[in-house]
Formats: sequence, C-alpha cells, structure tokens
Amino acid sequence: MALLSASILPLSLPHRSRFFPSRPSLSSRVSFDGIIENKPVAGSAIAVSLHSTTEVETVNIAEDVTQLIGKTPMIYLNKVVEGCVANIAAKLESMEPCRSVKDRIGYSMINDAEERGLIFPRKSILVEPTSGNTGVDPDKGIKGAVDKAEEIVSRTPNAYMFQQFDNPVNSKIHFETTGPEIWEDTMGGVDIFIASIGTGGTITGAGRYLKMMNKHIKVIGVEPAETSVICGDNPGYVPSILDVRLLDEVIKVTTAEAIEVARMLALEEGLLIGISSGAAAAAAIHVAKRPENAGKLIAVIFPSFGERYISTVLFHSIHEEVRKIQK
Repeated sequence: MALLSASILPLSLPHRSRFFPSRPSLSSRVSFDGIIENKPVAGSAIAVSLHSTTEVETVNIAEDVTQLIGKTPMIYLNKVVEGCVANIAAKLESMEPCRSVKDRIGYSMINDAEERGLIFPRKSILVEPTSGNTGVDPDKGIKGAVDKAEEIVSRTPNAYMFQQFDNPVNSKIHFETTGPEIWEDTMGGVDIFIASIGTGGTITGAGRYLKMMNKHIKVIGVEPAETSVICGDNPGYVPSILDVRLLDEVIKVTTAEAIEVARMLALEEGLLIGISSGAAAAAAIHVAKRPENAGKLIAVIFPSFGERYISTVLFHSIHEEVRKIQK
C-alpha cells in the first residue's frame, strides 16, 4: 500500500510576495520580482530585466520560518570526483528549514490554495501522495499512491489534495526561485543541469528557466532504474506538469548505486543526504566523466537530507557498528 501524508493545516502561512522573501540585508540585492522583458542576446540566451533593490533593514533576522525557504547554497564536490573532467556543484535543498526541496512547493501550494479559498486554517485536512521510494507501491507505482490519496479525500470531510504531480504551482515556484538562484550563483556559467524527475516540478521549472536564459544548457533527468517514468518499454506514471521537451537526456540509476554514492558523499564530502540525492549525484558523476564535458559546470539538485534515512539500508553499516559496540 502506498504511504500517504495527511495532516491538519495548523495555521495560515503569511504570503508576502510572489517569491520567497529573503532575509533582511544591508547590501543592494537583485530581486527577481517578475520577468519584465525577454530579449534575445548573444549566444541565443534571453536577457531578463531585473529590479535592483536596496534593503533598509539593519538586522539579518528572519521574521518566521517561511523566510528561510529558498536561497539554498551550492557547493563543489571535491572528493568523489576522481576521473571527472567537468566541475560538479550541488545545490543543497537538504538545507531547507524542513530539509527538503518540498519546502518550496509546500509553502507555495498552501498559499495558492488559501488565496483561492480551497483550504482553511485549523479546518482543512491535507492529503498528498508521495513520490518518495517509501511511499510508492512496487506493483502500482506512483499511480497507486495517487489513487489511494484520491480515495482518502473522497471519504474524508474537509479533505483537500494539492495534486503535486499535476499542480502547475509546483513547477512555477521552481521557475521563479530555483532556476534564478542557480543562474545567479553560477553567474550564468552553468552548462548542464541535473535533477531527479520525481513529480516533474523541479526539473521542469528550473530547467525551463535555465534554458530560457541560455538555450544551450543541457537538462538531464534522473530516474530510478527499477521504476522508470520516462525510459523503457513500459514507462510508469508520467506527471502532467513534467515537460519532457525540456529533457536532453534521462539517466537511470539503480537504488544500489544511489545508496553507494550517498554513503561516499557522507564519508568523503561531509554531506549527509538522502537516496534520491545519491542518485542525482551518481548521474552527475557519470556525466562529468564524459570527455566532451571537459571544463564544463554541472549543477545538480540534492533534494533531501539524510536524517530521514537513518533507519534505512542507507546507513546499514552504521547500524552494524552500533550493534557490535553494544555487545
């Protein structure tokens, strides 16, 4: 049976702008408050007019947890890149307040539903299928999780499902925040963008923005070899928000390889990440070893933190060591 998350919405989240508000800063900062105009420029990239705003606040303190969403850091991989000819920079969505890229879409979909009068504080019950490995029925796949969620909604008063696989707000927020953040942090130098396919939101939104800025950027999707969504003779449930036209390539990664790379990143790079991040990293390493990518910059999304995987096979070796110590 598919695992589902269902919770009562505790309170109304503040909605201050179309994008996630940044923490106060004394310095002048570029604000992506809407794309003003699109003009072709050299290299077939797209110029985006930006508003530069100067903050007047004198402290760097967030008003609430929602102001900590987004603006996640990027870091070069240094120890696990033997044989690579391209540079790999990981965007650590694992450093979101709730340690997952889902913070972005959760905040955005809640705000959107509240503004449209679809959910209400302390009244609505939120039900949502997950694309995570532990929430997908091995026989029915993601579609099984979606069907189960719809069944729960149909028999639960005041229940509401965001439908992240079909909700355009999912990809929209990544177009408005994740993509611009990568472009800004790499100073437009990113050549290849890699992300797990999952719900289709991250790779569609961020990928669309990056290709808009530079049509030569390659967008590569990553999916589990055991439950393919795009590839193979019998593809699985394809989210409606996934724009496959943006994908230049799809790489399959086995669960075993994803786990191995995730362990390597924890031991060698000091990055405690989840299995899906391990899969994305494995794909990035493969791409970085291709001769044609020499000198290029690969940006890869690490979508989740490793803490939620502590009890899984990912840290099996640690469990064994602890048992030996306890004897």
